[in-house]
Amino acid sequence: MKAAVVTEAGLRVQDVPDPEPKPNEVLVRVRAAGLNRADLGVAAGHAHGRQGGPGTIVGLEFAGEVVAVGAEVPPGIARGQRVMCSGNGGYAEYAVADWGRVSPLPDSNMGWEQAATLPVALQTMHDAVVTNGGLAKGEAILIQGASSGVGLMGLQIARAMGASLVIGTSTDAGRRARLGEFGADLAIDTTDPAWPDRVLEATGGKGVEVIVDQVSGHLANGNLRACAILGRIVNVGRLGGARGEFDFDLHALRRIRYIGVTFRTRSLEEVREINRRMRADLWPAVEAGQLRLPIDRVFPLAEAAEALAHMKANRHFGKIVLAC
Repeated sequence: MKAAVVTEAGLRVQDVPDPEPKPNEVLVRVRAAGLNRADLGVAAGHAHGRQGGPGTIVGLEFAGEVVAVGAEVPPGIARGQRVMCSGNGGYAEYAVADWGRVSPLPDSNMGWEQAATLPVALQTMHDAVVTNGGLAKGEAILIQGASSGVGLMGLQIARAMGASLVIGTSTDAGRRARLGEFGADLAIDTTDPAWPDRVLEATGGKGVEVIVDQVSGHLANGNLRACAILGRIVNVGRLGGARGEFDFDLHALRRIRYIGVTFRTRSLEEVREINRRMRADLWPAVEAGQLRLPIDRVFPLAEAAEALAHMKANRHFGKIVLAC
């Protein structure tokens, strides 16, 4: 099969053996694969969790048809079924996924490319907004870095779960202008030093109960200011830097729960549970087409390196997809 493989000379699309599913895995004929920020590091030869280095096939999410099912896979997944999956090695014509990370495509006319945009965003943001953020109906939420694919999904999930106020941030004016299409009541530019004041103004001085932070770095103390007493800050990403100043006194005064999350140190059982919880809460909305992501551009598998370069340039809105 063809696959986008990490080599000493960079990412190359080349022939490799078809993967063999383990007893707990499903083999999928990949039709489309979604790109994620973590793929940039893996393609550059860095480790991401348990994957990385020369010989690694890049890709964390994909959609396609089931062609083989391991002996330990429970009923409900069958050959020929159209599915979306999270897993490793998605930039390829065939990939495997643990059965607990496989979801059937809705009976609606959802295409392969749209389906490939969803697994990581749905799992990441349901885990951040609901499981760890504990968003309750009627609470306010702020999503830092809301114009990314995962961020846009976070806005929609917050709205679907009954948030009273949904705030998203982006440093790009054009992207901020579009956040309302995905559920944001207010879009904020965090390059303005007074951005926490806008959050406080919008919440009557109280602050938001939940912040999902994909940026971190220099925004840490602003998040503390914008968060309500007994609020929750969920650290999902560090696009703005892995280190920064932190006002420990303000953190204590607000009695804020600061929660770090990542898939890299989670067990297989934990990831299965994340997918199970997400589907329990959100699958009717997915099936109804209410949770969707815009596709910025589709590249053929042969142009995987060009697709990653497009992502690295950071000029896209929504998801970038490979057609496999």
